[in-house]
Amino acid sequence: MRRFAVALTALTVAASPALAQNGCPPGALTPTRDLQCNAADLFAYMAPQLGTAVAGGSHTLGLGTTVGGLPHFAVALRMNVVAGTTPDLEPLGAVNSTPGTNLGTNGAALAFPTVDASVGLFKGIGLGVTRIGGVDLLASATYVPEVETDGISIAPADGSLKIGYGVRVGLLQQSLIVPGVTFSYLKRDLPTVSLQAGTSGATFDMQDFSLTTSSWRLSAQKNLLMLQVAAGYGQDSYDASANIGVSATGLTIPNVNASVATKRTTMYGSLGLNLVIARIVAEVGQVSGGDVATYNTFSTGPNAKRLYGSIGIRAGF
Repeated sequence: MRRFAVALTALTVAASPALAQNGCPPGALTPTRDLQCNAADLFAYMAPQLGTAVAGGSHTLGLGTTVGGLPHFAVALRMNVVAGTTPDLEPLGAVNSTPGTNLGTNGAALAFPTVDASVGLFKGIGLGVTRIGGVDLLASATYVPEVETDGISIAPADGSLKIGYGVRVGLLQQSLIVPGVTFSYLKRDLPTVSLQAGTSGATFDMQDFSLTTSSWRLSAQKNLLMLQVAAGYGQDSYDASANIGVSATGLTIPNVNASVATKRTTMYGSLGLNLVIARIVAEVGQVSGGDVATYNTFSTGPNAKRLYGSIGIRAGF
C-alpha cells in the first residue's frame, strides 16, 4: 500500500499553467518556473503508468470469447499490478534545481483491485461448428481506498468506486475445435481523488484529479482440458487532469491546471485453471509506445516498456 501511495504522490506534483510539448511553461528559468517544469514532468511521467494499472490487459480476466447470449455471464475479481518506476522526488522538489537534469528512478508497484463482468446479449449466428456476431455487454468496477500514512493522504472525492462499461463482439465463438476470437471496447476510469503530499523543498495539494482510459482488444481463447489459454493485442488511450497548488518557502505559485493524454500499445497472455465452478487465472502483458515528452530526462523514461500482470478468479455460466 505504501508503494501505491508513493506512486500516486508523484502524480500530485504534476503541474504547469499550460502544458507545452515538454510540459514546461514558456519564459526564462526562475525558481517558480523551475518547480512548475519539474512538477509537470512528474505528472507526465506517472500518468501513463496509472493508466495501465487501471486499464489492465483483457477486458474480462482470461476471457477471449463471447459468453453465449442470455442468460450466460462471467464475473471476475482481479488485481492489476504494474511494474512501474517513480522519479527521485527530492531533486524535483528543490528550488533552483539544475534544468534538464538526468534523474534516477526507483521501482514501484502500482496496483488496483477491479471487478469485471460480461453479460451475454446475443449468442450469434450459427456457422457450422462455431457462431459469429455474438454480443456481450461489459462492465467493470475499480476501487481506490482512502489512505493516510507518513504525511501522505489520498481521499476519493466522489466515492471510492468507479464503474466502467463497454461491449464485446464475437468474431468466432469457441467450440470443441474452434478457438474463440473477439473484438472489444471498454472505458475504465479512476475515481476522482484529492491528494496531499510534500518533499523537503515544496508541498503539493492536488484537487479533482481524474484519470480516464479507453481501450480496444483483439483477443482469442481456447480451452484445453483443465487449462484455458488466452492472448490479446490492443491499444490504450489515457487522459488525466488535475488542479494543483504548489508552494515553497518565499515563493508565490498560483494554482495550475495540468493535463496529459497519450496512447500505448498492449499485448498479453493468460493461463487459467478450470475448477468445478470457477477458474483461477494469471495474466501477464506489456505496454509500449506513447509520445510523452519531459523537460528533464530520466534513467527509465516515461515511454519505456512496462510489464504488468493480473491474478484473480472468474466464475460464470
